[in-house]
This record gives sequence, C-alpha cells and structure tokens, in this order.
Amino acid sequence: MRQLLFSFVALMFTVVSYAQGKDPILGTWLNPSGEGKVEIYESNGKFFGKLYLVKDKSKKDTKNPDEKLRSRDLNGIVLLKDFSKKGDSYEGGEIYDPKSGKTYSCKMKLKGDNALDIRGFIGISMFGRSETWTRTK
Repeated sequence: MRQLLFSFVALMFTVVSYAQGKDPILGTWLNPSGEGKVEIYESNGKFFGKLYLVKDKSKKDTKNPDEKLRSRDLNGIVLLKDFSKKGDSYEGGEIYDPKSGKTYSCKMKLKGDNALDIRGFIGISMFGRSETWTRTK
C-alpha cells in the first residue's frame, strides 16, 4: 500500500511539473531588421539570449571594447544575460549591442504570444531605446 501511495504521489508531481510547462519567453525571436535571430534560454533560473545571424554569418565583433574579442564571430554570441522573471516582465539583465560594442541595462516584456518588447537603457529606463522582436518557429 505504501509503495502504491508513493507511486501515486510521484506520478502527480510529474504531471504537475509538466503542466506548468516552459516559460513563455523561451524560444527564437527575430529582431526588427531581420539580420539576426535570438534564441532565449534558461540557465540556473536566469534567462539568456544567443545571437544567430540570418543574413551574414561571417560578421565579426569588430566594435567590441575588448580588442581580444574583435575577431570573434558574432554568430552564436550571448547578447542577453542574467534576466530574472518579475511578473510578466524580465528584468535585471543586460543586452550587448554588437553594432556599437556597448552593453546596456535591459528589460523585456512579452506582448501576446508572438511579440517581445526589448528596452535597452543607461541608468533608468527613461533614457534608452526600444524595439519589438517577433517569435519565429
């Protein structure tokens, strides 16, 4: 009887864990220019995003302030780092802009299932730039 009860509890835990599903921000997003896709993934409770170039996979990180990194490929670099989920937004992270070589504070917010608002800023979010990414399949 105990073993049956234990099996039932284990099965219910598995069902509940599966029902919670994955976080809705996870997946691949296309930037507005169409030059790159960003795969957002979770690692140790934080959210990150890796850049995958669509148009020119040979581009290098030539604007990086670290001279040693200027010859690395942009394809595959992590440009979103250390975001925490706060309600329906993702905050406390940073975004790297390979076009300028600068890193900014950033927050993200889902707009429906297929739009992600990204806001990069310096200091407070009032001083920054926003763009909307669209989900890809």
